[in-house]
Amino acid sequence: MQIGILKETAPGETRVAAIPETVKKFSTLGATVVVESGAGLQAGVADEEYLSVGAKVGSRETVLAGADAILCISGPQASNLHGLKSGALLIGALDPVRRGDAVADYAQAGYEALAMEWMPRITRAQSMDILSSQSNLAGYKAVIDAAAVYGRAFPMMMTAAGTVSAARVFVMGVGVAGLQAIATARRLGAQVSATDVRSATREQILSLGAKPIFVENVAGIEGEGQGGYASETSEEYQRAQAELVSAHIAKQDIVITTALIPGRPAPRLISDAQLASMRAGSVVVDLAADAGGNVEGTIAGEQVQRHGVTILGASNLARGLAADASALFSRNLYNFLAAFWDADKGRPVFPDDDEIVQAVRLTCGGSIVSERLKG
Repeated sequence: MQIGILKETAPGETRVAAIPETVKKFSTLGATVVVESGAGLQAGVADEEYLSVGAKVGSRETVLAGADAILCISGPQASNLHGLKSGALLIGALDPVRRGDAVADYAQAGYEALAMEWMPRITRAQSMDILSSQSNLAGYKAVIDAAAVYGRAFPMMMTAAGTVSAARVFVMGVGVAGLQAIATARRLGAQVSATDVRSATREQILSLGAKPIFVENVAGIEGEGQGGYASETSEEYQRAQAELVSAHIAKQDIVITTALIPGRPAPRLISDAQLASMRAGSVVVDLAADAGGNVEGTIAGEQVQRHGVTILGASNLARGLAADASALFSRNLYNFLAAFWDADKGRPVFPDDDEIVQAVRLTCGGSIVSERLKG
């Protein structure tokens, strides 16, 4: 089997879908890896490094012409896959909800498209979960970016000239990104608090040394939402949470929002009036910017000011840590293929009745087969 790695073409994308480590592992399985020249440069991987572990390096046309599978970070347009044979695998973050036309084109071209962001959150799929691996880095980067913009120090400092107070950081949404944001802010010496609609996260917040901020008298979501994500809450809870947040947010220096609901626009967590209550110089990092934003006034990929507060519309922060993000993403891809690898056939075999396959497979045999897309 020949696995192709293309240079990413999405604007601003710096990651690559294979690193020398995973190339060696694919070779051990019996696969040949062909990398487009320059594909890894922005992630700190030179062509020579791929060659040194047994990969071939060539033009885009060469990669596409011989590939049985293409691994990617972001799904390319079918028009950019000219020369890729029918029946080839296309595996990566394909954004199937927002790129329905591209998925239809994959089906028409005969590709078997597998969307890694739809990996089910089950135990045996943890090592394949690109959302978790990339969100972990995004939570870290959100704090680092906030620190770069914030005009004060994070830790408390006692000096001969007086005491510098610790920054107060409030994390809204305690999933993978939120937990890493809490941990990073704590490591930098901030005074950290956090909230979530899922009651089970209270212990996680406490375990990281942060203060949980929860609505006490109105039921939220007990345990975890479906697939580990939060789901929508009652209007009563939303009102109670808004009141709680309004009182708390006015005292914060940095707020990081991470709330997402799969398949829906991001919930609004911070209003313009709440922003106005924060002191000038405060910073808000909206990790849900690409899904419409948790914060009123967020613009994805941009830094804006409202009422003296800086809002960072965080857009795919993981790509700002290209080397680490590529390493984790490429390991997710390898773990996925290795789990289904048939040594006798020299390629992965995806059973139709497998829970993971049913979740991630978008197209097969010239048709769209995903129930989520057909529904």
